[in-house]
Amino acid sequence: MTPGSVAKARVLVTGATGLVGSSLVGCLLSAGAEVHALVLPDPEPESDLVRSGALGRVRVHTGRLEDPAAVAAAVQAARPRFVFHLGAQPLVGVARAHPVATFEANVRGTWALLEACRTMSDPPIVAVASSDKAYGASAKLPYVETDPLAGSEPYEASKAITDILAQTYARTYGLPTRIARCGNIYGIGDWNWSRIVPGTIRSLLRGERPVLRSDGTPVRDYIHVDDVVAGYLALATTESVSPGEAFNFSSGERLTVREVVDSVTGAVGVALQPVVLNEARGEIAAQYLDSAKARKTLGWEPRRRMRESLPDIVAWYRELLA
Repeated sequence: MTPGSVAKARVLVTGATGLVGSSLVGCLLSAGAEVHALVLPDPEPESDLVRSGALGRVRVHTGRLEDPAAVAAAVQAARPRFVFHLGAQPLVGVARAHPVATFEANVRGTWALLEACRTMSDPPIVAVASSDKAYGASAKLPYVETDPLAGSEPYEASKAITDILAQTYARTYGLPTRIARCGNIYGIGDWNWSRIVPGTIRSLLRGERPVLRSDGTPVRDYIHVDDVVAGYLALATTESVSPGEAFNFSSGERLTVREVVDSVTGAVGVALQPVVLNEARGEIAAQYLDSAKARKTLGWEPRRRMRESLPDIVAWYRELLA
């Protein structure tokens, strides 16, 4: 989509150096937005936003989500019309090993941002990154937006609380929050090697067998970062969205972990079989979303499929890791 309503708007992005943030910032800059970003004092050098030089076109505010004063200062300086709150500790395994740090970033960071936006004289529209993980385990699939948020593992719980906070600030204070619940995101610019797509590509390019922490059977939704960015822009700029309203974003591709690894292996063009450790803990057997509401209300449609997207993704990592 063409984000006409963000042209010349002041926009604040948290998590701007991450996979979705980097792609979103590039789109916002192309649309003519004045982009501000809350960035860590030591941003990830492999971030596509840093490597591409696009960070130099962004008004950077240095600070951590865990620091409410830094978050408030960024909001006050940016005076945004739109906020995209993507910043978080994003890894399930890290959350299980370090729950307190995850809750500090994901929960404290969210209420700090929402509170800073609430106290503005002209509060911005705030698009908040929740996750399909917020729903937790369910015997009824696919998830729909009216399903309860029942995440129990630390990462799942942190996203469920993030989601509930966004709803709370909408219902109590009228803050125009909007909530995105996405499946597993993949695409060019993902430097989190513990994730299945970049991790598998890196192993294969090194001539190593990829390692599966699970038994390969968990089913997940996989959605391309380009479709996620289009979803966030539609979410933020569609006038008919109510404060605190949530939307699922899904490509409809429901794949097992092993199917993804096999597809990546084919795209790399090697014949290495994975090592199956089957030692993952806290894994939900199947998670996938119904995105009919986003299609109907936002006019959003997923356009990227994994098999067709993998050759370009693999080529990008070949150059990155050469």
